Amino acid sequence: QVQLVESGGGLVQAGGSLRLSCAASGRTFSFSAMGWFRQAPGKDRESVAAISRSGGNTYYADSVKGRFTITRDNAKSTLYLQMNSLKPEDTAVYYCALNSPPTGWGLGPLASGSYDYWGQGTQVTVSS
Repeated sequence: QVQLVESGGGLVQAGGSLRLSCAASGRTFSFSAMGWFRQAPGKDRESVAAISRSGGNTYYADSVKGRFTITRDNAKSTLYLQMNSLKPEDTAVYYCALNSPPTGWGLGPLASGSYDYWGQGTQVTVSS
């Protein structure tokens, strides 16, 4: 069974930075593609970023390109999201997700349907 636990959320002023972490249990992390998603109040969940198993390929939503960076440490079974130049519209609950091998990103790296396991989320609030 896979468990994902996010941390690092909080309240930050516009223009500030935060780094989210997602700790994964189980032995599948290094074999699994990973993603970050977010959901703001009253809005649908949207993709933020995704990363391949090795970390060699990354993908970003247009809204965060150039500001957010997704990385992973397979030795620590941990996924990260470095968020810089934060804007009030980045306010949301952020979730990490795991694509269980060997299915691959059948619907694409930024599609929520490509992921099998989800964390409980961490709140990010950006004040103006």
